Amino acid sequence: MRVSAFWMIGLFVFLAACGGKGNVGVVDSMAPVEVSDLTDYAMRQADSLLSGMSLEQKAAQIFIPAMYARADAEAFSLLEDYAEAGVGGVLLLKGDSESASVIADTIRKMSAISPFVAIDAEWGLAMRLTDAPRFPVNSGIGGEVSDTLMYDYGREMARECRRLGINVVLGPVLDISDGGFISKRSLGSDPERVSRLSLAYARGLVSGSVMSVAKHFPGHGSASGDSHKHKVMIERSLHSLDSLDLRPFREYVDQGLPAVMVGHLAFPAIDPEMLPAAVSKAVITDLLREDMGFNGLVFTDALNMAGSEGYGADMAVAAGADIVLAPVNTREGIRQVVDAVNEGRIKVADLDSHVRRILLYKFLMNFGNESEEESPLDSEEARRISRMLRQEY
Repeated sequence: MRVSAFWMIGLFVFLAACGGKGNVGVVDSMAPVEVSDLTDYAMRQADSLLSGMSLEQKAAQIFIPAMYARADAEAFSLLEDYAEAGVGGVLLLKGDSESASVIADTIRKMSAISPFVAIDAEWGLAMRLTDAPRFPVNSGIGGEVSDTLMYDYGREMARECRRLGINVVLGPVLDISDGGFISKRSLGSDPERVSRLSLAYARGLVSGSVMSVAKHFPGHGSASGDSHKHKVMIERSLHSLDSLDLRPFREYVDQGLPAVMVGHLAFPAIDPEMLPAAVSKAVITDLLREDMGFNGLVFTDALNMAGSEGYGADMAVAAGADIVLAPVNTREGIRQVVDAVNEGRIKVADLDSHVRRILLYKFLMNFGNESEEESPLDSEEARRISRMLRQEY
């Protein structure tokens, strides 16, 4: 298995890190590096752990359920249930930064296998956490913003995430806007600009040892509807998709960045069955994996969205997804995957491939663990970057 080259940037910090809670340090280089002996070691560790896992344990690692970032009795009850089930991590929804930190620390202590702690933070943690530093929405980022500033933005986001114990950001948004539903969340209508700025931001995240998850593959930009409410049809031709929507994703893949989220969007030009992309083999396996050569982690968009209604977690895994986000019922989803394996609808070898990839990235993320606990969440650097992104000099 080839490991994303830019993801390897963060591995150098593992060799020098001095220990702490759940997070790693930052390096300065933006250049890709070669796969190291450390990666080979992580692969062996992933294989060793995989060999001792039951079918149910493997299936559970695929799931990242969502929960509010509120450290109350309900949250702790959920965390106990998720840890007992052996899920792969949690996705933080709206709440506050202190609760997010408590939840991240608690699930990490409860879990037998180190968890992903993810957050949807397309324009900073304040998108979900009320007291976090604020940055402009993507459509509000100035037209003259440089790649360097976007890289610094990603680095600052990674620092804030590490401060709270978060190791996965669902972003950047690679969708090309044409003025529809996604326009506020997009970096614009120019594929070159979207590619350049979003990839610089993703490199900043990764250099700060936080996983970037590009979305919403194969492209949400021309959608007129909201996939939170219903399945959305994208009527673009293959030529338009290739020259517009897919361009940022191809460049993201070519630069070896670590993860991609697949949306609840039907693309007749790609899949004549018009399945939502997150459960479409034609989209995930044929296009993203085989045609584009992507070897990182594939996330579904949240399965509790109406756009995926009627399509189970087992369909997403069978189509090629590694991680199922925010299922309606986590334990039912695990059962669906187990049943699909027992019935031959998902091959054991394919399930093992998904879980091996998950475990590999977890091992790579957890060497070292330099803490950011002593730094304040807000900072002068965060305020500087926010002003510069708005071009308020």
